[in-house]
Amino acid sequence: MDLKLKCAVVTGGAMGIGFATAKRLVAEGCLVTLWDLNGPALEDAKKALENLGGQVFTYVCDVTDKARVYELAKQAVTDMGKVDILVNNAGYVMGGDFLEQPDEVWEKTIAVNLTSFIYTIRAFLPGMYERNCGHVVNISSAGGIVGVPDLAMYAATKLAVWGLTESLRFEAWNRGKCGVRWSSIHPGYIAKGMFEGAKLRGIGNWIAPLLRDHDVVAEAIVNSALKRGRYSPKRPRTVRSMVLLRGLVPDELYQWLVDLLGATGSMKNWYGRKEK
Repeated sequence: MDLKLKCAVVTGGAMGIGFATAKRLVAEGCLVTLWDLNGPALEDAKKALENLGGQVFTYVCDVTDKARVYELAKQAVTDMGKVDILVNNAGYVMGGDFLEQPDEVWEKTIAVNLTSFIYTIRAFLPGMYERNCGHVVNISSAGGIVGVPDLAMYAATKLAVWGLTESLRFEAWNRGKCGVRWSSIHPGYIAKGMFEGAKLRGIGNWIAPLLRDHDVVAEAIVNSALKRGRYSPKRPRTVRSMVLLRGLVPDELYQWLVDLLGATGSMKNWYGRKEK
């Protein structure tokens, strides 16, 4: 996709992966709308992007609020004329043993990481189908490829996002809407931000080291998914080996390899943004 003058909506766009993606989109000549819960951070993001020459619209949005999502989807079309690109980036993570957290925490995980994607896609997909043009990018995770202890509900939602993306890609094909593209992005642990403190141990950290910053994921979104049309970019790229291993080796050996790579203890020192 040629991104010049394309119109994009990025959820969770004020910080982290969302903001890094918005910077790259602005550099490509896109008009950008950012949604985020954090109003002050949105204001800072807007100023920073406008200083880079971007045309930017920002709105405070709880993506789990269906009515607000549909309202702001109409506003995005009013502001930009159309929406060519949707980046479903807003996310929530709470670590801990499955039995340690109350139902409400796991319900919030599902609402932010999965249910909100249903709202945003349903809001923008009709327009993309009408034009037979557009690209939906859903942020999944390496945790959607390999189950991780103390990250069960997060991993469950991210595996669901991968399945949702693939299924909707084939639905678009069946409708004859091949101009509407779909990508899921699968990042491993990032050194800063929501997963700070999490880390593979031993050989696993050598094979799949921490991503240095959010721009590594933004590069996968903009260059690999949007510009080159890749279906499921993974960062680091070695994450792809886990998909291959799952299909090639016996189940018991696969489980042993996951433990050998340090995934089973990778959340033990996680603290994310809680100490900030």
